[in-house]
Amino acid sequence: MRGDPRRGARAGRHGLRPCAPRRRRPGPPAGGGLRGRAVSGRLFALAIGAAAALALAFLAVPLVALVTRVPPAELPALLTSPAALDAIAVTVRTNLIANVLILGVGTPAAYALARARGRGRDALMTLVELPLVLPPAVAGIALLAAFGAGGVVGGWLAGHGVALPFTEAAVVLSVTFVAAPFYLRAAVAAFRAVETDQLDAARDLGASEAQVLAQIALPLALDGLRSGWSLAFARGLGEFGATLLFAGSVASVTQTLPLAVYAELAVDLDAAIALGILLLALSAVVLAVAKLPAAWAPAQRSMPGAGW
Repeated sequence: MRGDPRRGARAGRHGLRPCAPRRRRPGPPAGGGLRGRAVSGRLFALAIGAAAALALAFLAVPLVALVTRVPPAELPALLTSPAALDAIAVTVRTNLIANVLILGVGTPAAYALARARGRGRDALMTLVELPLVLPPAVAGIALLAAFGAGGVVGGWLAGHGVALPFTEAAVVLSVTFVAAPFYLRAAVAAFRAVETDQLDAARDLGASEAQVLAQIALPLALDGLRSGWSLAFARGLGEFGATLLFAGSVASVTQTLPLAVYAELAVDLDAAIALGILLLALSAVVLAVAKLPAAWAPAQRSMPGAGW
């Protein structure tokens, strides 16, 4: 749009000059901007790659050093000694019992927490998650305060001739106490992810609450439950501090694999490392088994005839 001549005349009468239109300063050439972004992108990718490589090396180097410290030919003899076999038996037996308790009691408890409403639910979840951040020594002392001879529950049990500390039952309680929160946290999240419309539809069709849980909620939450169980089982295998304080390290009775590793450090370093390799292998197997269904599902969906 052209300028108004009258505006120029008025400006002349007042001694002002009309403003000339501003010229845009030439910016950097388009090619240079693209090259700068490309260089910046490469530098960012290199920085991210270096950080990832450093993190992976930090995690991998100790594990590689562990599994290569003892010659493979010596592992069978080290892992079949009487002390090692006893520690393996105690670990497997106590962890199986603890996981039965975690699954049997924790699953309905997680379902109830997931469906709970009100302010009390957050307080209950905080109580459930507290053992996750509790120091192991404090967990062991807490178990002693509750189930020891002079404890809240242990005093009553002692009056009836039942002593829990320094027994295999104490190992089971220790593993359950430290591992259950891993399962409960994942199970609550899995049950919360189930749409309530599906549960309500089953109730409208006449299903009981037990049927809703067993036939609708459990299958839909199974992946989350499996993930939580794998974490709980792996945590139970490595339990050390609470077990040492509450159950002790009695050979063939309460000495689990982590406690046997600690005991062998002062006697035979190679034996301790061999037990550590065994624990590492068991943990890897647990994680692999937990991930198998998730890896199998995409392949199963891609098979011809899947979904019929």
